[in-house]
Amino acid sequence: MVNNIGLFPVIRREIRRLVSHPIYVFTMVIAPLFCYFLFTSLMKNGLPTNLPVAVVNLDGTSTSRNVIRQLDVFSQSQVVMESAQFAEARSAMQEGKVYAVFVIPRHFTRDLVNGEQPKISFYTNNTFFIASSLVFKDMKTVSVLVSGAANRKTRLAKGQELRQIMAQLQPIVVDSHPLSNPWMNYSIYLNNILLPGVLQLLVLLLTVYSIGIEIKQKTTLHWLHTGGDSMTVSIIGKLLPHTVIFTLVGVFFQVLLYKYLHFPLMSGVWPMVLALMLMVMASQALGVFFISLLPVLRLGLSAASLIGVISVSMSGFSFPVFAMAKPLQVLSHIFPLRHYFLIYVDQALNGISMYYSRIDYLVLMGFMLLPLPFLPKLKHALKYKEYKM
Repeated sequence: MVNNIGLFPVIRREIRRLVSHPIYVFTMVIAPLFCYFLFTSLMKNGLPTNLPVAVVNLDGTSTSRNVIRQLDVFSQSQVVMESAQFAEARSAMQEGKVYAVFVIPRHFTRDLVNGEQPKISFYTNNTFFIASSLVFKDMKTVSVLVSGAANRKTRLAKGQELRQIMAQLQPIVVDSHPLSNPWMNYSIYLNNILLPGVLQLLVLLLTVYSIGIEIKQKTTLHWLHTGGDSMTVSIIGKLLPHTVIFTLVGVFFQVLLYKYLHFPLMSGVWPMVLALMLMVMASQALGVFFISLLPVLRLGLSAASLIGVISVSMSGFSFPVFAMAKPLQVLSHIFPLRHYFLIYVDQALNGISMYYSRIDYLVLMGFMLLPLPFLPKLKHALKYKEYKM
């Protein structure tokens, strides 16, 4: 009888539960792998390409047609509509058929030759922020190039030397060096946080579910008895198989990103594997905290899902934390994903020593202490709480 009590019997009991309930296999393996391949496939080109743009050509000359061809050459923009009526192009943008309207005014060529500064107008649909930002960049670049070309042609006709002209057109030469993601690849930018964000959410939900379902099915006394009536042994034995599986699934996405998709990994693989494992265990600790605080399955799942979803925004990869309100800056540190993101920036992108990421590693470890004061409350709920619908 003694051999059936302790840490390893709890682990064996949990493994039997994992293989006998399809929801565990789906949540721990199928769902994250589906998200991995979905997100990496959606952004396999790095940046959106051939975004539809409408052009209103009120000039109708060879010069204006050349401007249109230059715009169409850019990989992010594709001229799918040319019209002489602005109302028609505006209607297409309102219907979502194009992301922007590029308007070439009447007498554009004549005013350009006479140096009268013709005005090219852009209209972008910022409902689709990324798409409109990309096509706006292309339209602005084309306009600058056309302006520079016209100015250079005029100055050459006046007999100025090309060196003097270029010094006046571009008095300061910008030597740009984008770091970490010089390709401006949205897949690198998004997937390094979206994929661990999905994993964190699933870890939170499954941790709460695996304990809450024991309460619902009234199997908690058997679970505690198998753990020798020790809450610590029972929790560790239950969650350890989850930790191993989720960590392996997480390492798989790291291999996918860094080995096969060749995303930047300056520090080597082990700092990121350690960060991933600590994030999984920190998320499990949060899950235990929620179900201890709210020992009802639906309430615990609601709290876990709320934290899991908003952690992507609070991690700071899309909107910088220092630009948030002061209370939100403080709250951002209660999300494991925030610290994983900071480690990712230091280790994978910048390749600095792990010493400089020590605080974030330690914070992730500190999350594991969070549920300890609440384990007596959870133990009481496991023994005496009656599940109510």
